[in-house]
Amino acid sequence: MTSSPANAFLPGLREALGAPGVAMAATFLAFGAAVREAGLSPGWALLACWGIYGMPGQLVLVQAAATGWAGGIGAAVMGAVAVNARFLPMAVSLTPVLSARRRRALLPAVPFIAVTPWAAAMRALPAVDRPARVSWFIGFGLTSWVVAGAASLSGFYVAGALGADARAALLFVNPLYYALLLAADLDRPAPRRAVLCGAAAASLAFVLPASIALLAAGLAGGTVAFLLGRGHDGR
Repeated sequence: MTSSPANAFLPGLREALGAPGVAMAATFLAFGAAVREAGLSPGWALLACWGIYGMPGQLVLVQAAATGWAGGIGAAVMGAVAVNARFLPMAVSLTPVLSARRRRALLPAVPFIAVTPWAAAMRALPAVDRPARVSWFIGFGLTSWVVAGAASLSGFYVAGALGADARAALLFVNPLYYALLLAADLDRPAPRRAVLCGAAAASLAFVLPASIALLAAGLAGGTVAFLLGRGHDGR
């Protein structure tokens, strides 16, 4: 158990350099290659990575840029915002776990709320003393952020060595890592409900229009899992 904020930063950093860092690096390596293929600059790759820090939103902007910003920059930005809206429920669920006494103490952690830091924090922070949790999360999030930027630049410069199939495979490394985290927690009721309801709702993607299929499936599966959890807790 980590007892002080000063001592918690390094454990968070070390945790981020393990399996989460490998998954993050692989994913953003593919992103950097996609940026080069779209005819954009390495600076653009770094800015998109560090400014958005969410792969779906970044890919929306890359696709928009590659097609000459069809529909306008505003439409591309709104699309990126929409696909990264998942950060809001992550922040809501993470805030009480961070257990900061003052709201201002949470501000340095806000830029690092993304799937990988959130998933790692929800698993690791219960074993960290409450006063040290924000420091642990910042250590993890900042390290992941730097790894993502470095991997994006690397992917940009080695794009010629990566075929289309390799880039597509690398993009799925991070979601696969997240899925494995969920699988490791299937003995707990809440993750089990989330996985089963999500898998069942995924069938909606085959019958709904492509523009809303994934969003609707996620909303339906998450809502059902939440309601089942409320009912279980009520009993």
